[in-house]
Amino acid sequence: MVSETAPATPRRPGDSALASLGYAAPADDPADASPHAFPDGGTWRTEIPSVEGPEAVHTVLKEAAQLSVPIHRISQGSGVWMLTDAEITEMVDACAQAGVELCLFTGPRGTWDIGAGTRTSSGGAGLRARGHGALAGCVEDALRAAELGVKCLLVADEGVLWLLNRLRAQGTLPADTTFKVSALIGPVNPASVAVHEGLGADSVNIPSDLTLEHLTEIRRASRVPLDFYLEAPDDLGGYVRMYDIAELIRRGAPIYLKFGLSRAPGIYPVGGHLRDVTLDTARERVRRGRLALDLLSRLGADTGMSPLGSRLPGTLNRFTTS
Repeated sequence: MVSETAPATPRRPGDSALASLGYAAPADDPADASPHAFPDGGTWRTEIPSVEGPEAVHTVLKEAAQLSVPIHRISQGSGVWMLTDAEITEMVDACAQAGVELCLFTGPRGTWDIGAGTRTSSGGAGLRARGHGALAGCVEDALRAAELGVKCLLVADEGVLWLLNRLRAQGTLPADTTFKVSALIGPVNPASVAVHEGLGADSVNIPSDLTLEHLTEIRRASRVPLDFYLEAPDDLGGYVRMYDIAELIRRGAPIYLKFGLSRAPGIYPVGGHLRDVTLDTARERVRRGRLALDLLSRLGADTGMSPLGSRLPGTLNRFTTS
């Protein structure tokens, strides 16, 4: 469980033992700490990614209850187009009952398109929406999902993000809809993070290979919530940053701690043929969350979690939509 009280100064892993041998870590620089927080005062929230469909949602919620893992957000990666209206409605209802935000991925993406560039060594344009047709498909997904009660949409294209932000501003999408930038196009410097914030992002998934110093640099330029894989899928590098958890919060707040899974089969786009691996990996992602939160507790750094049910990012800097 997350502690209500903790030492004023969380300890670092192995600090006293290393200090006894003359290898004490340097003291934290207060200037490195993020000055930002979620509007509820919390500095961190949790996310279970790659929850593909209603059966996976029920599996995650059940496992989270058994392991006492608090969840703020559940996200899906295959896309709105891979779900029926009934499946989306079931996911929305289950998450609403549990007080968890549901985030669904929008539309066509370059890696599933006919463009050959994504198959080259350069990767071409990656997951971005190719042409007006793909752009329109993403918008169609967003409108459909919103009509079915989805309040958070995942995007992998700056143009899609800007258009959805404008639709939100004009009222076509509900004002409390939030937009999450995918790790698959995650920005890697302070200026680009600030640009995504201006385009309408309510949280930005930065790559897990960024250093702690990079997080401090980003926080000096933007207060948009960051999404960060503590353990990244193999196609995002397979990085494991578990022992950085307390420092990630200190430098990166407000931050979503994402409990991903390396050394696991890819499941996008999901289907019945991948049912068993989808559910097995969903359970293990929750277990990884339990391990991460246990470590955070042992380090005395487990305070500052946003209240469960919190989802809005607070006031952010936007480009004008007029």
